[in-house]
Amino acid sequence: MSFSGFFVQLLNGLAGASSLFLVAAGLSLIFGVTRIVNFAHGSFYMAGVYIAYSLVERLGSGLGFWPALLLGALAVGALGALVEVLLLRRIYRAPELFQLLATFALVLVIKDAVLWVWGPEELLGPRAPGLSGSVTILDRQFPAYDLLLIVVGPLVLGLLWLLLTRTRWGTLVRAATQDREMIGALGVNQAWLFTAVFALGAMLAGLGGALQLPREPANLEMDLHTIGAAFVVVVVGGMGSIPGAFVAALLIAELKAICIWLGLVELFGFSISFSKLTLVVEFLVMAVVLVVRPWGLMGRPQAASRHLGSPEAPLRPADNLFKAGAAALALVLVALPALTQASPYVTVLVIDLLIAVLFAASLHFIMGPAGMHSFGHAAYFGLGAYAAALLVRSLQLPMEAALLVAPLIAAVGAVVVGWFSVRLSGVYLAMLTLAFAQIAWAIAYQWDSVTGGSNGLTGVWPSEWLADKRHYYYLTLALVLAAVVALRRFLFSPFGYAMRAGRDSPLRADAIGIDVKRIQWTAFVVAGLFAGLAGALFAFSKGSISPESLHVGKSVDGLVMVLLGGLQTLAGPAVGAVTFTWLHDTIARNTEYWRAMLGAIILILVLLFPQGIAGFVRQIVYSRREARELQS
Repeated sequence: MSFSGFFVQLLNGLAGASSLFLVAAGLSLIFGVTRIVNFAHGSFYMAGVYIAYSLVERLGSGLGFWPALLLGALAVGALGALVEVLLLRRIYRAPELFQLLATFALVLVIKDAVLWVWGPEELLGPRAPGLSGSVTILDRQFPAYDLLLIVVGPLVLGLLWLLLTRTRWGTLVRAATQDREMIGALGVNQAWLFTAVFALGAMLAGLGGALQLPREPANLEMDLHTIGAAFVVVVVGGMGSIPGAFVAALLIAELKAICIWLGLVELFGFSISFSKLTLVVEFLVMAVVLVVRPWGLMGRPQAASRHLGSPEAPLRPADNLFKAGAAALALVLVALPALTQASPYVTVLVIDLLIAVLFAASLHFIMGPAGMHSFGHAAYFGLGAYAAALLVRSLQLPMEAALLVAPLIAAVGAVVVGWFSVRLSGVYLAMLTLAFAQIAWAIAYQWDSVTGGSNGLTGVWPSEWLADKRHYYYLTLALVLAAVVALRRFLFSPFGYAMRAGRDSPLRADAIGIDVKRIQWTAFVVAGLFAGLAGALFAFSKGSISPESLHVGKSVDGLVMVLLGGLQTLAGPAVGAVTFTWLHDTIARNTEYWRAMLGAIILILVLLFPQGIAGFVRQIVYSRREARELQS
């Protein structure tokens, strides 16, 4: 380990920090003004790389290279303005989670649009003219192009500072971050201000992507990888703080560089691979910052949004119509294997639907009635799945015992995460749960000797009496129905009423003697327990388990299920889980561009049914019933 190697690695970190800052600055700017957590921001970054690639091919890799990068960024800015006008402008008054769902659908549409235009292969751009070589620094070679990137970050930071502090437009933007309703009352055209801010944020993301063209090949995984890192930078720096995003990008990029430089270190007789920490170091930093300073290094506590959607109506006990429908559905599910003997695939699909229902119901338990938004619920699903697999494979426990113990292990994980998480609220709580989930994913991905690493674990089959899929279906049906009924009973118990009181008015709940944090912590553990049961059932259903069950994509799937069905209805998670899983399976089997079709369907549902599918149906049923009662 030489000093020259350490210094050059720090320079690599500075180059990476500049690219990360460009994306995070745009995301922070958009959030500061519009209060939208833009999940599609990574897609703008990816689009910047691909558009720059095509422009360089058309204009030439010589004199046309640098204009192509700038034109690519401007094209992405125009795309961002189009998205804001056509989509986001219609949902500014919707709750933040529905805005997140809409931008997630946009991710699916943009990904397949890129696939359709550029194909699935990786595309490597040419070297930057004039900066294609390297320079010697302390007897080591360093890419000349990376020196440009090191300069770009501070340069963009300075230009943004001038724009926001020395222009009238910047004054309006800063005013909008404090009170966007007030600037509307003063006669400012909020719509076009928001469009301009969104276009600028998208352009910064596109510029960050275009500048990566000579460094890494364009690929279809860049969007989700980039948005995760950008979210971390924005949260660590402080939501809406551009200088905070710069400091956080420097901190995280340099820590990654140091981990790479350290490599494998012998410490107290143990070998510690610091290079493996690069997968999770940013989430470790985010977890620490959120626990110590929840609003970020340079941020300020965010005021509550004035537009949280329609107020939630009190939960209603099941009426006769709902009971009759539930009974009919249960009878159909019991008779399903007999009705579909010629199609075992249907049985397997319905097992997946039932597991998805339980996973979504456990997430809804803390999101809806408890008001705690989790972006890392897949952690408990994955813990239950891995625990079940390891109990059967390593400890030779029978499958029945593993089904009992695995959810308890997931609940222990929820105890630890919940203890930290319930001290936060809103987007900060969501990001802390995401950090813990990604840490769990990194452990499962890299601990080869225990979890099988990226290959996962195989040979996790149920007992002999459940070898027939129909028998396993009945076990899954019984456990899922029992779990969903138990969650419903929780909500109508004194605990459930206390949980909703803490959600609606924490101060009043505390004044009448309710320990709000303890109630929320308990709810977190209950949700983790049932998510762990879903994970264990999934492991035995598939016969294997992989780190993907803990990844952020699984958590996002759960969010989509809950929001599609309806956050303010008890039937919502079941309806959303069935709709999303069935659409995913049906569309994926019939077209290569299934993501775009699924995203378009989600966008249509969000725009037409902002209260969710089940919420829309409930509104129609009860409005007609009330109209008949008034007439009589």
